[in-house]
Amino acid sequence: MKIHPRAEVQTDQIGEGSIVWQFAVILQGAVIGKNCNINCHTFLENEVVLGDNVTIKSGVYLWNGIEVENNVFIGPNATFTNDKYPRSKKYPSSFQKTILKEGCSLGANATILGGVTIGEFAIIGAGSVVTKDVPPYALVRGNPAKVVGWVDTEGNKINT
Repeated sequence: MKIHPRAEVQTDQIGEGSIVWQFAVILQGAVIGKNCNINCHTFLENEVVLGDNVTIKSGVYLWNGIEVENNVFIGPNATFTNDKYPRSKKYPSSFQKTILKEGCSLGANATILGGVTIGEFAIIGAGSVVTKDVPPYALVRGNPAKVVGWVDTEGNKINT
């Protein structure tokens, strides 16, 4: 494990081989798997769980209720929500649960609304706004994101 001296890491639950870059903030309750790469200018809240081999690019903030399975790629400035009706200084009894399944990839600036599940090996196009669950192996893009094709486990577009 390697933690840059300018990162603020409050958790001791970081797997072997993971790297945390400068200006990352990781709160005490977060759990990070093995061989993860958490880029600079990122934030992980207390109830975030990352699997193994996860890449989080710069400008990504993961809030309570987000679960990331193994081998997931989260592109730069991907945005997540966890409260359907946010109000200042008013907190829900529980936050929405968002799950990123095994091997999925999120493009830069994708927006993921709270409470959705991104299926295994799905790809979310850059700038897409995901408002509902994404099936496994789906290629989605747009606002709102719609299925425009299908991919294999390597991310190659396939004909169906």
